[in-house]
Amino acid sequence: MPMVRFSGKLWKAGLMLMWLAVTISCKHEIPVQPENPANPNNPNNPNNPGQLCDPNTVYFERDVLPILLSNCTMSGCHNANDREEGVVLDSYNSVMTSNADVRPGDPEGSDLYERITETDSRKRMPYNRPPLSAANIETIRKWIAQGAKNETCSTVTCDSTNVTYSRTIFPIIQSNCLGCHSGASASGGLNYSTHAGLAAVARNGRLVGAVSHKAGYKSMPQGGNKLSDCNITLIKKWVRDGALNN
Repeated sequence: MPMVRFSGKLWKAGLMLMWLAVTISCKHEIPVQPENPANPNNPNNPNNPGQLCDPNTVYFERDVLPILLSNCTMSGCHNANDREEGVVLDSYNSVMTSNADVRPGDPEGSDLYERITETDSRKRMPYNRPPLSAANIETIRKWIAQGAKNETCSTVTCDSTNVTYSRTIFPIIQSNCLGCHSGASASGGLNYSTHAGLAAVARNGRLVGAVSHKAGYKSMPQGGNKLSDCNITLIKKWVRDGALNN
């Protein structure tokens, strides 16, 4: 049988293939750790709005919109149907494109801020209703000063260890409910501007039923977004503890 001879080039090619085979068979890949989908910082989490809440930042959806919905969008005012004076305040796009004339970075030059701080009660908004609280006015001022952005955020925890009426519950009610439930013309005769008025509906179950959107209760805030899960948890905790004036 004739002997098969390998040329130098074929011999070298064979050695190279053998070396590659050994190298590949011995290679260890570094395992990739899967991301935790529940982590709010994970960009692949569909519930991640992009950033954690910054205590120094005013967020439109969380902080500003509830004030506007509660105080400015009732029948005959600045909702999408009535559009009083061409101003609509029921969404970010409406606020920024209607005659509210919000000028990012310039609160004093914005009609929205000018009207809520007007000293003449005949021109001040909300019209023919109690003025916004100093805290709510400052929230809107700060939002405009920070650029009037439509930023969102997420909270990692909801601290319900020390829930009080003055520091926890009333600020929630002030931003979301007092536009309708305050003053001589309080909706349904329910005045939440005092502890006694709020405690009455807290102790008979109507407050938790309304904010939780339970069947058989009128959902609150009327015409607005449901309160956050955290705020509802805080209200429930306050009610369970006796709805105290603390």
